[in-house]
Amino acid sequence: MATTKRPQDECSSTDEKKKKKKKKSEKESREEPAELCAAVEDEQVKRAVTEAWSRKTTYSHGDLELDCQPFPHCIFRNFISSQAFAENLKKELLELNFHEKSNDLYKFKQSDDLKKRTEPHIAGLRAALFGRFRSWLGEVLGVELEPTVDISCAKYEYTDVLLCHDDELEGRRVAFILYLVPPWQSSDGGTLDLYTTDSNLQPQSIVKPLVPSWNTLVLFEVSPVSFHQVSEVLSQDKCRLSLSGWFHGPSLERPPRHTVAPVQRNPHLPRDETVLLEWINPIYLDISYQEQIQENFEDSSEIQLKGFLKEEKFKEVSEALRLSQIEWKKRGPPNKRCYEAAALDSLPQCVSACWELLHSEAFFLLLSNFTGLRLHYLCPADDEENGDEEKDKKQQDDGEATGSSNEPSSADSRAPLCAVGKYVDGLMAATPCCTMERQRGQNMRWTSFCLSAVPAGSQSLAASHVMSLMKRMRSF
Repeated sequence: MATTKRPQDECSSTDEKKKKKKKKSEKESREEPAELCAAVEDEQVKRAVTEAWSRKTTYSHGDLELDCQPFPHCIFRNFISSQAFAENLKKELLELNFHEKSNDLYKFKQSDDLKKRTEPHIAGLRAALFGRFRSWLGEVLGVELEPTVDISCAKYEYTDVLLCHDDELEGRRVAFILYLVPPWQSSDGGTLDLYTTDSNLQPQSIVKPLVPSWNTLVLFEVSPVSFHQVSEVLSQDKCRLSLSGWFHGPSLERPPRHTVAPVQRNPHLPRDETVLLEWINPIYLDISYQEQIQENFEDSSEIQLKGFLKEEKFKEVSEALRLSQIEWKKRGPPNKRCYEAAALDSLPQCVSACWELLHSEAFFLLLSNFTGLRLHYLCPADDEENGDEEKDKKQQDDGEATGSSNEPSSADSRAPLCAVGKYVDGLMAATPCCTMERQRGQNMRWTSFCLSAVPAGSQSLAASHVMSLMKRMRSF
């Protein structure tokens, strides 16, 4: 039977394409060896660094610098010996796909994990870092570092930031960052800021900002005191490109976690409904409208009340906040509360009056009508399933004794019961309270203020609800 032969030029063309594709694949997957700085290969330098690290003293040699204040960290300038390799590495990194990472603690773009990337220079540096450099570092620290590859690329651009944290996670022993940035100054922002800690091992203040520089590697041991941040990038046209990750090994022992004292809670101020008539948009004082608001709140657990204050009051307070010389004080520690609060005695009169509105008994009652929550003793209790009207009446009477603006019957009943409840005949008598501060937030300042009102055992669950609510609020 006759066979049909393909034209010779067609076969040749197909074979040629396969060869080219194979060559291209081999070129992309061929690992380009990365030569590291001479300090890594010098045995005398390694012994000196090992001794200095163990004694927590400083040491420098050429492009290597070790400093143990505020916590041990090491800097290698010209970490990759070949500038051409570093340039090609940067090109490969910029061709990766980046994902925006954003919440109340950070904002930047990050690549996927690089442990399986086959680009020649990425693969070459990865092999050098988690091969011979890992061995060098393990000898310096005197620990067995695992071969676990944990590395990714990050881009910080205008307004990007990473707030104070300590990198704590099981298995992380040493953190590293390799900068591949254009000429950079402190005025560009994006510094790696190192914090001191107090007697409770909580971060206090920035004592050493490290300005990123081309082909510079910074590493530090992950410990209970390794608090650091990436300050906000201020340059509008520069990209803070870096490779970062962790060398894994046995974690350092950590003391019990310190609990920061919550912000003080206070019961309402004895003010009548006159304060509402003075400040609040009349539409929100209409009972039928309050019922609609409550229905919406019960459906979605949130509500936005536009034009809430009377326009003239809003303008007066806004202008006073903008023009007045309010004294602002930093709140901390920065890994828990990163914001400024106004000193009460420095507030303009109209701002103090607005605060009294929000803290007043009448406002508590208004919030109860908006939400259906029992934030005032006049509101009905939620736990009426048992049908015990006498107990409900007793509970209401107890609430009246502690929460009313009328004269209470005893000193005990006047005591605020928001922090520690008081049992009367087996029932909890408590005064609804609020936690209030005049706060000033700047870009990416944050606070666990909302969680301060939640019992410690419930804060983990509450945190997820707070984060969800804050994300929704940012969309308004």
